[in-house]
Amino acid sequence: MTIGSTGTVGGDHPELASGATWRVHGSGAPVTLVVHGLGATEGEARIPASGLRGTRVVLTLPGHGGAANPADGYWSYKRVADDVLEAADRVGAERAVGVSLGAGALTRIAARNPARFERLVLLLPAALDQPRGGEVTEVFDRLAAGAAAAAEDDGEWLRAIVGSGLPDDADVGHYVEQRAATLRRLAPALRALPRQAPLDDSAELSAVASPALVIGAASDPLHDRSVAERLAAVLPEARLEVFDSAAPMLDRRAELRKLLTGFLNDR
Repeated sequence: MTIGSTGTVGGDHPELASGATWRVHGSGAPVTLVVHGLGATEGEARIPASGLRGTRVVLTLPGHGGAANPADGYWSYKRVADDVLEAADRVGAERAVGVSLGAGALTRIAARNPARFERLVLLLPAALDQPRGGEVTEVFDRLAAGAAAAAEDDGEWLRAIVGSGLPDDADVGHYVEQRAATLRRLAPALRALPRQAPLDDSAELSAVASPALVIGAASDPLHDRSVAERLAAVLPEARLEVFDSAAPMLDRRAELRKLLTGFLNDR
């Protein structure tokens, strides 16, 4: 298997049956798969890959960016984890970084394939063995309603919901517009995923011996820090870091990059 500086892996077509696709950046070992969160913009999806040595494979899940919309009923942790694992196998990924939904998919993979990845980063995990809380689910229900109404109000309500949860001092640029545009395609996912959990029992992770970095946020309204704390507690070789932030991928990007590169670039 050969990996070029950007594009496909070994001439393989970078697309799964579900519509998920990926882009490859860099070359050489190690190969790190990066899996974004629900509704991530293309720029946001690339953030965790910045500065990593070797080959970075940035997965784009169905319904995001240039990936096709999935078939009805796609949105479950099982289906997403199946896609993530297939992509990881096809590109030969040895390490993986997952954000929110991506972290949940990797958690599920790790529980069922404890030795699959030699290192894991689980950033802003959203759920473990229980669905998200009622208040968070209500936010996602409002986002789903805003996505459904976007054809009539040109996304005004959706943009307002997205913008309301951001740090006041964050330089968000066109983020609100871009994220709202992505979410317009994801109403079924916004309704389904908050009512699910990646695992039935967190004890399933007890056999995972790989080093893991779990990153939470103290004041993120959509990612309860207690999920990150519980996840780090049940993974035998986990290290926990918690940012005092509501959105560390926006307002603590330099510190986040330092954490990721320090953990993943360490030979």
